[in-house]
Amino acid sequence: PRDRKGEFKPQIIPKYQRNVSGIEEKVIALYARGMSTRDISEQIEELYGFSLSPEMVSKITDRIAPEIKEWQQRPLEPIYTFVFMDAIHYKVRDEGRIVNRAAYVVLGVTAEGSKDILGIWIGDNESSKFWLGVLNDLKNRGVQDVLIFCVDGLTGIKEAINAAYPKAEVQRCIIHQLRNSFKYVPFKDIKAFSNDFKEVYRAINEEVALEKFCELKSKWGKEYPYAIRSWENNWDVISPFFKFPEEIRRIIYTTNIIEGLHRQYRKVTKTKTMFPSDNSLEKMLYLASMNVVKKWTQRYKNWDRVLSQLMIQYPGRLENYI
Repeated sequence: PRDRKGEFKPQIIPKYQRNVSGIEEKVIALYARGMSTRDISEQIEELYGFSLSPEMVSKITDRIAPEIKEWQQRPLEPIYTFVFMDAIHYKVRDEGRIVNRAAYVVLGVTAEGSKDILGIWIGDNESSKFWLGVLNDLKNRGVQDVLIFCVDGLTGIKEAINAAYPKAEVQRCIIHQLRNSFKYVPFKDIKAFSNDFKEVYRAINEEVALEKFCELKSKWGKEYPYAIRSWENNWDVISPFFKFPEEIRRIIYTTNIIEGLHRQYRKVTKTKTMFPSDNSLEKMLYLASMNVVKKWTQRYKNWDRVLSQLMIQYPGRLENYI
């Protein structure tokens, strides 16, 4: 962002050096691509022929902090049809120690079928209390209702959703559930095991799904009990899937939408073995998010059909917002 008040007076760049009017924008653009402050310093010297220290680069990127705060506190839509929640993990230096940090990303789909990143929360643990804080933040920013939350196996998430949005459906990502099962199955059997599970999650309704699951359990249960048990333990957040038509199932079968976002994050953070602070991690994820959101110009395919199905599934919830 430009220094609108004209208070930023760089000490290293010559005051009247030509062709430096876009220096801050250039620095921030390079930072958004995942370059380190040292690499940016070298790049600026090559491009402009003057010295800009890594410390000064860091100070320039710090200038987006108010922009991040404003974005994280901005008003949101009153209703979201789908909300995807997931976490991605990084190493961060904290008071001389290297600690694990999770960036919790919340992505929403509006009643018009468009996607948006609702916020990023950086923390060191998951719990019902943590997630309730995130959900209350969404409520305070204007989110009155959510139809379906699509989540992975995040600790405490279901309890928090039930407390904050008691009418919302909680749906476990089917593909994540499968991957979790595969941890307990040796490679030689994964293909056959996976093919049998297709009969379960492609079932036309929950009754048929349970029949297929019982058949699968009788075939594989003794050999791989933990793989089967993970489905039994999570059936309450898997089973909503079976009441939905194909248009909705296609959206919630995977969390591809948020995994695609994570791929973009990894693209810009892959050279970082560690971040010097939570703030530096937040800056990079925010800038990467803005680059992704700019490309989200189209709504979901066949959205009119999806919306009409949602209105049938959840009567009276959407009518006031469309």
